Amino acid sequence: MFRHNAFLHSLNVIVLSGVGGFLLSLTGISIGWMIGALLAATILSLRYGKQQDESPVPHIGIPKYWMAVGQCMLGIELGRKMNSTFFFTFQDHWLTISTMLLLSIVFALLSGLILWKFTKLDLLTSFFAAAPGGLSTIPGIAEELGANTGVVSIAQTMRIFLVVLTIPVILSFSMGPPVEAVPELSASVSPPFQMGHIWGTALLVGIAWFGYFFGRFVKFPAPWLLGSMVSVALLQMVSTIFLNAELQAWWPSGMIVISQVLIGTSIGSRIHRSMFQGLKKIVFFSMVSTIFLIFTMFLSAYLASLLTDLPFITTALAFSPGGISEMTTTSIVLGGDSTFVLAVQVLRVIAVCVILPPLFKLIQYWEMKKNAHEHQSA
Repeated sequence: MFRHNAFLHSLNVIVLSGVGGFLLSLTGISIGWMIGALLAATILSLRYGKQQDESPVPHIGIPKYWMAVGQCMLGIELGRKMNSTFFFTFQDHWLTISTMLLLSIVFALLSGLILWKFTKLDLLTSFFAAAPGGLSTIPGIAEELGANTGVVSIAQTMRIFLVVLTIPVILSFSMGPPVEAVPELSASVSPPFQMGHIWGTALLVGIAWFGYFFGRFVKFPAPWLLGSMVSVALLQMVSTIFLNAELQAWWPSGMIVISQVLIGTSIGSRIHRSMFQGLKKIVFFSMVSTIFLIFTMFLSAYLASLLTDLPFITTALAFSPGGISEMTTTSIVLGGDSTFVLAVQVLRVIAVCVILPPLFKLIQYWEMKKNAHEHQSA
């Protein structure tokens, strides 16, 4: 009976949060489904969280398997983007892309240190708040590793809005009028369903499921996300490079919407008032660290354009710490190399998700060990 009530309660929260996601998606922001669901679930949690103590469900936070489903779907979506065009683009510009990914990690660490130095946030939360991995990925990993997901979600949302609202506008004014025709992104087009796609889809889901267990074995943070993403990416690589054939599977674009709603609801439903202590100072320095990150990546993109044959508009959008869809679409509108932008943005998300969480934990361990040593010496 308890499990039945908990499941129905979770569905109610997801549906209500999904309405919030739908309303915000009407603005045209691709991440609107997740931000809207997160905001709606947060409001429900803050408004009714205390009343849940006397109900059959002890808290409004929905069970973690909903987050797992959303993360697995997102991992499949990111892994599927690694097709033959993606690999050929990386092969042509591997040095530039690798250098910029390394710089983005360094600048993210510096941004996190700024936030940690001037606020009362713990080191782990500060690093996750500044990590340019995206609202869909970072808060879920942060929750699993014990960071303050409320602060991380706010900081990630601020960064996305700042990037989306400033960089495309600046480039639009500096680069002249947009191109007349805007083709559709191939990654966003859903092929019509065919019976032959069933086996490909089953293989895709099966590989993602295997990736979860592999992720747990190698101790990936958020194994449902990273394990499925890495395993599907490897499957794509084998099928496109070695077998010279694209994996034919039915994976409609609506899957990413469901993923956003589930992840946003899962995060928002666990947010409580104590997470927002000292919020004004946190918001201010989050904005400062975000502006620092945007400026340094913008400067790095300019230097990359001088040292390579890539135009500045392409490098600026590729290395901007914003959303994959927004930056890629802007590159199409302004006449940039959308394939290069898509490849770098996807690689940045993957690199940040795989490299930064263990690095953050290691730095936090060193800091705790240092503090313990200083305490013993005193």
